[in-house]
Amino acid sequence: MNTRTPHAALDAALDAGQATLPAAAPLQMPEQSLRSGTLQQPRHRTSPRLIGLRRTYLFGGTLAMTTVATVMMWRVLSPGGVSVLEGCLLVLFVGLFGWIALAFASAVAGFMTAVFDRGYRLGIDPDEPLPELHTRTALLMPTYNEDPRRLLAGLQAIYESVRDTGQIARFDFFVLSDTRREDIAQAEEAVFAEVRAALGAEGHLFYRRRADNGGRKAGNIADWVRRFGGAYPQMLILDADSLMTGDTIVRLASGMERNPDVGIIQTLPVVVGGHTLFARMQQFGGRVYGPVIARGVAWWHGAESNYWGHNAIIRTVAFAEQAGLPELPGKEPFGGHVLSHDFVEAALMRRGGWAAHMVPYLKGSYEEGPPTLTDMMVRDRRWCQGNLQHGKIVGSPGLHWISRVHMLIGIGHYFTAPMWGMLMLIGIAIPLFQGGIDINGVLHLSPSLYWRHQDEVEVVRLFGATMVVLLMPKVLGYLATLLDRVDRRGCGGTVRAFIAMLLETVLAALMAPVVMYVQSRGVAEVLSGRDSGWDAQQRDDGRVDWGALVRSYGGLSLFGAFMGGLAYAVSPALAAWMSPVVLGMVLSIPVVALTSSRGPGTWLHRVGLMDTPEENTPPQVLVRAAQLRRRAAELPPLY
Repeated sequence: MNTRTPHAALDAALDAGQATLPAAAPLQMPEQSLRSGTLQQPRHRTSPRLIGLRRTYLFGGTLAMTTVATVMMWRVLSPGGVSVLEGCLLVLFVGLFGWIALAFASAVAGFMTAVFDRGYRLGIDPDEPLPELHTRTALLMPTYNEDPRRLLAGLQAIYESVRDTGQIARFDFFVLSDTRREDIAQAEEAVFAEVRAALGAEGHLFYRRRADNGGRKAGNIADWVRRFGGAYPQMLILDADSLMTGDTIVRLASGMERNPDVGIIQTLPVVVGGHTLFARMQQFGGRVYGPVIARGVAWWHGAESNYWGHNAIIRTVAFAEQAGLPELPGKEPFGGHVLSHDFVEAALMRRGGWAAHMVPYLKGSYEEGPPTLTDMMVRDRRWCQGNLQHGKIVGSPGLHWISRVHMLIGIGHYFTAPMWGMLMLIGIAIPLFQGGIDINGVLHLSPSLYWRHQDEVEVVRLFGATMVVLLMPKVLGYLATLLDRVDRRGCGGTVRAFIAMLLETVLAALMAPVVMYVQSRGVAEVLSGRDSGWDAQQRDDGRVDWGALVRSYGGLSLFGAFMGGLAYAVSPALAAWMSPVVLGMVLSIPVVALTSSRGPGTWLHRVGLMDTPEENTPPQVLVRAAQLRRRAAELPPLY
């Protein structure tokens, strides 16, 4: 047991402000090489039975569906010979269909797991009595320029929930600040002292602010590991908006105790606390569709699961041995600190022989989502840069091939946006080059009018198959919700959940062109060498800045109107088929404004639409966090 002492003078130079820390327990964390390495265990002990067959189904099924769709598209294009533009269209279609086919195959597996197999792993069974712990766990909450009262309210709710389990002696809590604004930093120290005293947590709650915040969040965690990691067999990583129940935290720690060769156990954070229409959309979609998708990926990931950077427990020694990140060569945005560090840390730990598992069935893990589409895209811009950085890492020696797949999927996600954009542009260009503009065309809802000589039946079949594959994960998530009585009632019942699913799908379709545009712009910016920077995430306020919306999306609206007019000039049929995309562009400003407002979200909740179980029957940790945050909001400003 480590004897707690005041902050040591030896470490004072590492911290800014007034730190409150236990005695040091150093742990070596060497930087890992991305140019050399060997996979220690090709198949891990904790891998599920027949994991090879699972992955054969996933990738084989994806290949089979994509092959069938490719043949169908070839039949559509080939009767008159395939031009260069049509060849480009075919290539883009194959790539994009393969992308949605992979998600479809994974969702089917997730649905079957949710219905027929509880999927309990690592001895973590939420239905069993709470296990007794024998080791110590550190809960780490990194922060960067966050509202101190809001931050500490969440941490206090977690602390009280762990205390209610009767096992608080096995846990220590650390607020790890990277805050650069001095006024916020001083407020952090004051609020921390108040919360610590109120909880009587002098032996379990600690705070420090780094003097040098190099490496961002990854550097923050690594600094803690090197100074204090030796005292804690495992650490649980939280984000500033994370909430977890004490029951879940204890079960995660027990899972690490029972499986000494497991390095990471990742939970499925459920989005909560949404007030704006956009936030409620994200909240509903994540709660209804998310479990099926997460169960699917956990099913084929096996012992090579991914790590999402928060709401996960990590074996401290394994992390120290294998997850020390080097700086990438070259200049930003591709060089420098690894931004999407979680993917890389999981890959390096698996290379070193440690398993990584996901337990999506374990409830009690929560997070907040961005309040608006604009805020989500700001965050997404950082993720874009971080994922594209993985192009320098994916070929590193010794990585498990599934770890490489994780990185390739992350990279591919951001290239799908410009691919959709190019597909749309080529779809207009083809009839222009083939037959010119049909100004006097009659409205006939078939692409055969503007794609000359195409088989109308084949086109309709292809479109139908694509829509089924694209939308089926949502349908499966809805069906899985209906089969669970608690979830069904928590989402408003069968009818309300169905209406909410339709509404969410329509709004998501309208916003899809905006996402396509912003993500495409982000990819272009990263490829041109522009860094994303580092800003604190905007929390829910429901305010709409029309000037900012016009500046952000005015160009997209004009471009959408131009594309719609051009499509109509080519053929009214083409305009009809492109109308969902065109409308999403033209209406981008009012749609983003509407979804960024609290009013529509509040009204939907009043009529029982887009509700979630955590909203209607919230667990105590959410109730307590909301209570503390309301109380904090009534106090005079700190800065």
